[in-house]
Amino acid sequence: MDSLPQVKHMSEHVLRQLALHRERQAGRSAIPPLFVAVQGPQGSGKTFLTTRLRDALIASPHSLSVVVLSIDDLYLPHDQLVAVAKAYPENRLLQGRGQPGTHDVKLGNEIIARLKRSNEQAHRDDPINIPRFDKSLFGGEGDRVKGTSVTGPVDVVVFEGWCVGFYPTSQEEIDRRFELPVPSLSADFFSARNFRKKDIHEINERLGEFPNWWSYFDTFIQIKPVENHPYDYIYTWRLQQEHNMKSANGGKGMTDEQVEKFVDRYIPGYVFFGDGITKGGLDTAGNVVQPPWVGRGLCLQIGESREVLTVNKF
Repeated sequence: MDSLPQVKHMSEHVLRQLALHRERQAGRSAIPPLFVAVQGPQGSGKTFLTTRLRDALIASPHSLSVVVLSIDDLYLPHDQLVAVAKAYPENRLLQGRGQPGTHDVKLGNEIIARLKRSNEQAHRDDPINIPRFDKSLFGGEGDRVKGTSVTGPVDVVVFEGWCVGFYPTSQEEIDRRFELPVPSLSADFFSARNFRKKDIHEINERLGEFPNWWSYFDTFIQIKPVENHPYDYIYTWRLQQEHNMKSANGGKGMTDEQVEKFVDRYIPGYVFFGDGITKGGLDTAGNVVQPPWVGRGLCLQIGESREVLTVNKF
């Protein structure tokens, strides 16, 4: 098993949940894959860690079939991202990829549903295209490129992303939080960055399309910054990530200033919707819903160097 502490904790959790999943599904002619959600902020290492998690699970003695899907790879193509930005010129949150409203929800629905039934005899040989989004294209704005194909049977599906598990909330709660200081950042963060309540409400509405994806998840892994630095570390991590990408691809990507503005657009998501991972939120009818993974979640809290500080279950 991978010696990296984060991967060790993640692997043990997935293997334990897979065994329980197979017990619950015993007797079925085809046991569906275990769906594992992985959430963490930009630069926290979630993509790196999910890759290492996959490598640990496919290696002996486990020898599992694992598919990794990133919510980033479900972004709209570049031309459609541009169209969204033009349709909402005053909403900074929609000026580029990232927020709900910039993903291909229909494509995600199709891929997840097909992965769910990939172990059924009638669908085992059906190729499922896993898309890929290249973040370095168009000066760091990114675009969809050719992906890969997978076929069943599949033991584990890992779905990772920055807003995985976020739920819509009430307009009243958005209005309340909008007036509060943003921990580890500035008291006037939203006004200083020219964000409006209306912008948050528009994202909240689009987030309502996502819980259909979440309904497939059997278990959850959250990678979370230490409590007294919930947001400021994200800027450092994401800048490091961009520098690493540019050093490997010849310098293609965002400038440091662009990275800061890029991260700015994600902070509202964490502030207004991030606690949906443990508390749930509202469905499209305004009813309160609980996450399906509660009781089967793992939280890794990390420090500035991404070291594991605490490990908790939820």
